Amino acid sequence: MNKKNIRIRKQGGYEMLLQVDRVEKYYGNERNLTKALDGVSFQIEKGEFISVMGASGSGKTTLLNCLATIDSVSAGRILLDNSDITELRESSLAAFRRENLGFIFQDSNLLDALTIEENIALPLTIKGLPPKEADKKTMEIVSRLGIGDVLDKFPYEVSGGQKQRCAAARAVVTDPRLILADEPTGALDSRSAKTLMEVLTTLNKSLCSTILLVTHDPLSASYAERILFLKDGRIFNEIRKGEKNNTVFYHEILDVLAFMGGEFPC
Repeated sequence: MNKKNIRIRKQGGYEMLLQVDRVEKYYGNERNLTKALDGVSFQIEKGEFISVMGASGSGKTTLLNCLATIDSVSAGRILLDNSDITELRESSLAAFRRENLGFIFQDSNLLDALTIEENIALPLTIKGLPPKEADKKTMEIVSRLGIGDVLDKFPYEVSGGQKQRCAAARAVVTDPRLILADEPTGALDSRSAKTLMEVLTTLNKSLCSTILLVTHDPLSASYAERILFLKDGRIFNEIRKGEKNNTVFYHEILDVLAFMGGEFPC
């Protein structure tokens, strides 16, 4: 993986990866209609690390599902590298996800019948890479994330934190355009959560991986460069880290959450 450790500048600005344009999502029928997303618009640059926060029912999971093409939008567009993914045919969706997206879930979703190494290499095997090339890519990621000591173990033989680090390696091994992380620290203790967020930061900085993190946890969110706050299906606020350290940014996040009036862990 030979990505530069900088974002690519293009025509005086950073190169845009994802554009969400006035997206709306409705559930139900005319008699009982729920608007989960209400005109959501934002952009993500290549190599950016952003977080989406919001209380239950705010629309963040729906947004993630639309970005992942698991759910369809009711109106609006989602452009990935200037291609409208909302127009993809059902028959093309699986291939699109495999070629463009990496996923990290709250449950690592590792296969217990495979070793950690085999789990990490699985997406490469599915893509049909020759074994030697797949092994090389796998070991590059393993080396960067420092998980070489558990490669021959099975998922049930390692800790939850180690599982999530392996899930992160699996998500990035195919060099996806966008990594979607859905509450990846939700089932971890504080120490393991911190380690995982440091892993995601490493992926972002050293591989220029573009990451969108959905989380309830303000401490996890403080590792991102920018945070979008959703409320009632709309973007309520947006803050940027800039030159702030994680501690300062964490308290700024808490201030926004308090202003929103939601119930979030502190």
